[in-house]
Amino acid sequence: MKPVDPRLLRYAGAARGFLAASALIGVVQTAVTVAFAWLLTDAVTGALAGRDVSSSLFWLLAAALLRGILIAASDAAGTRAAAKTGMQLRSALIAAVGRLGPGWLAQRNQTALAVTAGHGLEALDAYFARYIPQLVLTVIATPVIVAVMWWQDWPSGLTAIITLPLIPLFLILIGIATRTVQKKQWQTLQRLAARFADTVQGLSTLRLFGRDRRAADRIEVTADEYRRETMKVLRFSFLSGFAMELLASLAVALIAVAVGFRLLSGDLSLEVGLFVLLLAPEAFLPIRQVGVQFHAAAEGVAATEDVFDVLDQAGARTRDRVTLQVQITDAGRNTADAACIREIDLQTAGGVPPAAEALVVSDLRVRDLPPVSFTAEPGTITLIEGPSGAGKSSLLAALRGAAEYEGSAGFAGRDVRDLSPAVWLAWAGQKPGLLQGTVAENVALGDPEPDAGGIRSALDAACADALDAERMLGVQGSGLSGGQAQRVAVARALYRHAADPTRVLALDEPSSALDPDTEERLWRSLRDRADAGATILLVSHRRSARDIADQVVALGMSA
Repeated sequence: MKPVDPRLLRYAGAARGFLAASALIGVVQTAVTVAFAWLLTDAVTGALAGRDVSSSLFWLLAAALLRGILIAASDAAGTRAAAKTGMQLRSALIAAVGRLGPGWLAQRNQTALAVTAGHGLEALDAYFARYIPQLVLTVIATPVIVAVMWWQDWPSGLTAIITLPLIPLFLILIGIATRTVQKKQWQTLQRLAARFADTVQGLSTLRLFGRDRRAADRIEVTADEYRRETMKVLRFSFLSGFAMELLASLAVALIAVAVGFRLLSGDLSLEVGLFVLLLAPEAFLPIRQVGVQFHAAAEGVAATEDVFDVLDQAGARTRDRVTLQVQITDAGRNTADAACIREIDLQTAGGVPPAAEALVVSDLRVRDLPPVSFTAEPGTITLIEGPSGAGKSSLLAALRGAAEYEGSAGFAGRDVRDLSPAVWLAWAGQKPGLLQGTVAENVALGDPEPDAGGIRSALDAACADALDAERMLGVQGSGLSGGQAQRVAVARALYRHAADPTRVLALDEPSSALDPDTEERLWRSLRDRADAGATILLVSHRRSARDIADQVVALGMSA
């Protein structure tokens, strides 16, 4: 675990500003610490000599007050920096997941990723507010104070130089030992969160089959494992703190004993000896605090490492894409080809959508399923049908980037891998995927300026005309029946398609929860939209869907 990961400075601009502020505060703190020790020495020796020390006491109180203000300012700056950095890293994480695509996300533990982006990045408070300031203060204050000690009394400075390296040495050794334990603790927390989320989501099924008690027992076992891992981390933390305190105390004691003997022998003045003794603990204090705060910040550091891994993957994919474009250009593509490449970049970034053209699928194969080939023209409905497991939903998953595939799929003359699904596709899957909020907010999902009339039209076209657009839904769209939820999901796809009719409208079993009369109304709505020029992909096992289809792509059976 690095003291400061360089990737933190690359991905979070707030961290760079905070490091500069910490350095400035550290310089002032160092000067105040030396001044405080000198003023206290002057006050004590002056009082013993019978001098008036009122001015020294005044400046001593002023130095103490300034030191307190600097500590408070460092804490406040650290808290703000942690909040800003967490926000920047979350934004970067969301953008990186978007670039990596749903296919990458489907292979990840999404609950663990949510824990990292939530609880993990919130743990950065200790890292910024306490660990980094102490680390910066160690780099600045410790060598300056040791240099002042050497200047005033070189034997004491030499003792400090010899003993100081022992503390980071023990810190590194203990840190190596605790790294594995801390990583295991973080992974256990992610596993606990994932198991809890899965259990809650499938609780009704588990109760129906009498497995809810076993699921609860497994959560309890994982929680107990997390408790044990946490206690291991705490034991290592206490061991680290004890070792550093012991070493620092012994080092200061060596300096104090040497100063005491030389004071008795008359080789050292009281003023110099007291000044050095006051500085000695201050030389060791920052590096001791670094060790203590290192363990307190370990959880946040572990979370940032997971975030950086995702950001690095997204960056590598982007670099690969840029390299490929350069290679294509170097191979002799003309200016029009280069412009086309730049246009693809606009598509990937969510820019201007391509013109309405055909969707051409050629020998597309997902995993070990049979290859699929067809062309979906504007103004037509292409029906994808076949028995369960034939690959109907997998085909749509491949087109929207949620599954890897072989072969090719192109829209408007461009590979769909190079296009953001949000640009060219309006999709509704078998799972409604509704969110907490109003029906209207679910229909207009992703639209920064929702159109109330468009929302109402989409609901009507999806046969959800009886639903109130302002009806509030619970978590995951709770509060609707299965058929209602499905119609809201279809309305969302219709609304998105209406916003840009050049998009392909892809619906996966949109009538599976509908009665025959409602299904017939939905088919008429889709047929009307296709007659108006829409390109529609329809996955359905209903024989009635053939009545509105212009072509049928049969998977796993004869057409």
